[in-house]
Amino acid sequence: MITPLYILNALIVLGIVVSAVLTVTAKRTLTSVICLAACGAFVSLEFIMLQAPDVAIAEAAVGVVLTTIIFVVALRKTGGKGEDEK
Repeated sequence: MITPLYILNALIVLGIVVSAVLTVTAKRTLTSVICLAACGAFVSLEFIMLQAPDVAIAEAAVGVVLTTIIFVVALRKTGGKGEDEK
């Protein structure tokens, strides 16, 4: 029997896969960084579903917030132009 938890788990895993594919295939660098942050958010949700709140908090802090800030600052400092954006 399919329960709502299985459906929610499947949607979270689907979100991880879709955001990871969008991260790799995005044309603009900033779009790729935003998709990477979304992927980290979905992974954090999956850790919550797996009853690992300490790992979820660490993933949310590092994978979503800190990494995104570092990438955005680096893009602003370097001009943020990718190969297709020049």
